[in-house]
Amino acid sequence: MSTPLDPFHRFDDPDLGLLALTHSSSGKADARGRKDNERLEFLGDTVLDLIIAESLFGDREGHMEGALTEMKAQVVSRQALAGAAHRMGLADHARLGRGLDRRALSRSILANLYEAVVGAIYLDAGIEAARHFVLETLGPELSATRQRRGKPKPKQRFQEVCQQRFGEPPTYELLQRRGDDNARAFLVAAAAGGERFPGAWGRTVKEAEHWAAFEALLDLDLDAHP
Repeated sequence: MSTPLDPFHRFDDPDLGLLALTHSSSGKADARGRKDNERLEFLGDTVLDLIIAESLFGDREGHMEGALTEMKAQVVSRQALAGAAHRMGLADHARLGRGLDRRALSRSILANLYEAVVGAIYLDAGIEAARHFVLETLGPELSATRQRRGKPKPKQRFQEVCQQRFGEPPTYELLQRRGDDNARAFLVAAAAGGERFPGAWGRTVKEAEHWAAFEALLDLDLDAHP
């Protein structure tokens, strides 16, 4: 039995490939009673993080922990995964409910489809098959991220964007703090042009501001670097 994913991975269990493409809106269930791809998304997200982290960790440059975190976040962002899903044509084969238009699927749905496919391939054939799939389909994103090393950081980039678009620098708001002196975490959101962008956590306020700027740039459909 073939699946729409055969050009990328031929499943020993074709039902897994079809399940990966089944959105929760479809209302369908397979022969085993599995209704949608949400559990596969969860698994795929974890497998994807490991594969990308391992790939970046193995670079000859020996990136520091902070750089590795930033680079991985760029490669596995909703924007990057949705781009890979679009190139693969996953929307054309997704099993959707009537309320969704496959020609105008959100970035989040496309990214979730990609993660579900990663999870399905991992269950079907193991980590090596999943690694081959991820490194091949996210190759452009990995390459672009590596080439951007040394370019302006997200916070600097976001400030430049705000000056150009809104004529003023952004502000950062501390929304929440957790933990004690030994293990603190801070939630910060960036704001500009009358809009507050999605918040981000960090181990310090400065780190949280860094990731808040990163989230704001993604929300504006902009790269974290020029």
